[in-house]
Amino acid sequence: MSTITANAVSTSKTVRRGPVIAALLIGAFVALLNQTLMNVALPKMMEDLNILANTAQWLTTGFMLVNGVLVPISAFLVEKFTTRQLFITSMALFSIGTLICGVGPGFEVIMVGRVIQAVGAGILMPLMNIVFLQIFPIEERGKAMGLMAVAMIFAPAVGPTLSGWVVQNYSWRVLFFIVLPLAILSTLLGMKTMQNVGNLTSPKLDKPGVILSTIGFGGLLYGFSDAGTDGWGSTTVVVCLVVGLLALALFVWRELTSDKPLLEFRIFRYNMYSLTTVINIIVTMAMYSGMILLPIYLQTIRGFTPMESGLMLLPGAILMGIMSPITGIIFDKIGARWLAVIGLLITTVTTWEFSQINDSTTYTHLILTYTARMFGMSMLMMPIMTAGLNQLPQRLSSHGTAMSNTLRTVGGALGMALFVSLMTNRTKTNITDAVASGAVSQTDKAAMLHLTKEATINGINHAFVVATWVTVIALVLSFFIKKTSPEPDFLKPEVQNTAE
Repeated sequence: MSTITANAVSTSKTVRRGPVIAALLIGAFVALLNQTLMNVALPKMMEDLNILANTAQWLTTGFMLVNGVLVPISAFLVEKFTTRQLFITSMALFSIGTLICGVGPGFEVIMVGRVIQAVGAGILMPLMNIVFLQIFPIEERGKAMGLMAVAMIFAPAVGPTLSGWVVQNYSWRVLFFIVLPLAILSTLLGMKTMQNVGNLTSPKLDKPGVILSTIGFGGLLYGFSDAGTDGWGSTTVVVCLVVGLLALALFVWRELTSDKPLLEFRIFRYNMYSLTTVINIIVTMAMYSGMILLPIYLQTIRGFTPMESGLMLLPGAILMGIMSPITGIIFDKIGARWLAVIGLLITTVTTWEFSQINDSTTYTHLILTYTARMFGMSMLMMPIMTAGLNQLPQRLSSHGTAMSNTLRTVGGALGMALFVSLMTNRTKTNITDAVASGAVSQTDKAAMLHLTKEATINGINHAFVVATWVTVIALVLSFFIKKTSPEPDFLKPEVQNTAE
């Protein structure tokens, strides 16, 4: 057995896992809840702060950018600082940022608070993945990842419902004061119980790599996010995407030729890790299609309140929270392939069902279909991600986690921008064609209102059709998933020699 594997086994036996898991899960739940609370609250914040939509969007886009940029650095941070230092620092920063957001008098101060929050969350989420891989032996990782999924899936789905209720009945500032006590509790729990996991290697920071990754991932994330608002033809979007791609290409080249890479791209030599990463990106894109398009349909077309829109997502969120640990246990017994196949079949069918909605589709039908879709999703993300990470040697776990989280963040941003753009473009085309053909007069307000409604539904249907085919690609790929165990570390010959 290699020294690294021995250390992993030793760590799993000596760490008191219960308190460590509790602190990490509370912190992750709070960080993810905070991110989704903002979406429903933005219109009210725009009104109170007297800002336009493009400005208000920075409260979510800025958070995503800072979060995404920090993820590639997480592998370095985990090897440079102790688990305890990183956790307490991340939760303390998150708590401070939340307080600033809650009391901030204007947009500028609140934006500063959001950035501080994002720094804390950007450290915390990869840290949780890495710690779970360290403290659980491979035969229990499915159960461990299932527990993690409770926070990663349940919080984002509960957020819109809670946010809708608060915004309708209280000030949007209450949202931050709901999050703050939970963040402080997690910080205090971590100070009391958090133990150090893994070994420190004191690596040197690849500063050019940090700059290139910041420009690369930041440019792509902002370009994808802004495309949903300004369209893919916008000068800002094109410049951001071109600069981002060039910087990312240089970043990949540098990391592949560096002895001490910031992010280890050579992990893609492990075939199952590469396959599961691609599937996870596709699944993340498909998940965002429902999360962003259905609230638009409910509120814009059907006239439902934000709270009613959020409530539609709640049963699915509860089911995912219940199913995630169960799915993890099943994964430990049978692996990821059949979980992924069944989950993607359900996801494909329900996504197609959403492509058939119209202005008379019942609220009950939407809830049942969305809940079934989330049931399918509960079988996917954590088992697929774990199957890929299980192939990596322990030394590369932090790099594998950082890479997966980075690409999923990019995939989520791309999914949001792609499906909103598909919907918007199809809607505009339908309206333009109807007016040009003379079927509707622009002076007839009632007819134009009806046309816009029908065109928007058609645009949403079109986006879901594309999402269905994207999911089919993931379904085909899922048949090639195999059960794995850590392979020799061929990226580090001296470790192999030790093992031999």
